[in-house]
Amino acid sequence: MGDSLERLQAAPAAIRSDTGYQLNLVQRGEAPEDFKPMPDVGSGVMEIRVHGDNEYRVFYVARFEEAVYVLHCFVKKTQETRKADLDLGRKRYAALLEARRSK
Repeated sequence: MGDSLERLQAAPAAIRSDTGYQLNLVQRGEAPEDFKPMPDVGSGVMEIRVHGDNEYRVFYVARFEEAVYVLHCFVKKTQETRKADLDLGRKRYAALLEARRSK
């Protein structure tokens, strides 16, 4: 959703590859290797943690049959997730729910 794909495409090749692998696990109904729930973003939202020269995070939701929705991809530079990243994840989650209701 939003610019998530562009942000991921801007990441180093190893990060893109690992993130793709982790999302593929999710699509197959398996758990990613390093993840945690993100209830502050929304019900069912999870965060994949990808480690490299920097720390990368992917907010996604996989609770709907039709797709795994990637809400936000970003570089995490501090111990705590920035409010702006949490807010963007919440905004995109709300937009996803609204779009599903409109169908």
